[in-house]
Amino acid sequence: MRQVLLLNATYEPLTTLSLHRAVVLLLREKADVVHHDGCGAVLRSATCTFDVPSVIRLRRYVRIPYRSRIPLTRAALMRRDNFRCAYCGQRAETIDHVVPRSKGGPHTWENCVASCMPCNHYKADKLLEELGWTLRATPVAPRGMHWRLIGAQLDGDPQWAPYLAKPAA
Repeated sequence: MRQVLLLNATYEPLTTLSLHRAVVLLLREKADVVHHDGCGAVLRSATCTFDVPSVIRLRRYVRIPYRSRIPLTRAALMRRDNFRCAYCGQRAETIDHVVPRSKGGPHTWENCVASCMPCNHYKADKLLEELGWTLRATPVAPRGMHWRLIGAQLDGDPQWAPYLAKPAA
C-alpha cells in the first residue's frame, strides 16, 4: 500500500500514513501537499482530479506528548522490526517471545520480535539455544519522538530524505 509522510506544521516528521488517510486529511482541509508523487500519479473522481501526494503537512501544530516508554503494541513492534522476521528475514505476520512466556519470559520490547509463521510454529515454546538459532538484531525498546519512522529511510520515497535527516541539535 502506498505510504505518505506526514509532517507537523513545523515541518518535523510525525509518521507515515496510508494514501487513503492522507487524501482524507487533504479533502477535509486539515493538511496541505508539500511534495507530489515523483512518478506523476493522479487520483480521479467524478468531480475532481489531483496529483498523488508523497509528503503532506498539517495546517495546525500538533503537540506530541512525551512518553518515557513507548507502549508495546503489535503495530509498533512490526514497525520497529520493519515487518521482517527476526529469525530468517522473511515477511513477518506474527509476534514471538524470544524467551517463551511458558518459561517465564516477560512481555516486553526486549523479549518480543516480529516473526514469520513457519519460524514461529517451528520455534514454538523452545529457547533459541535449543534450536541453535540467533536473532538477526537484538530487540530493544524504540526511543525518540520519531520512532514510528523506523525503516522509512529505506522504504520511503526519496523526497522524504530532507525531512528524515537527523536534527543538528
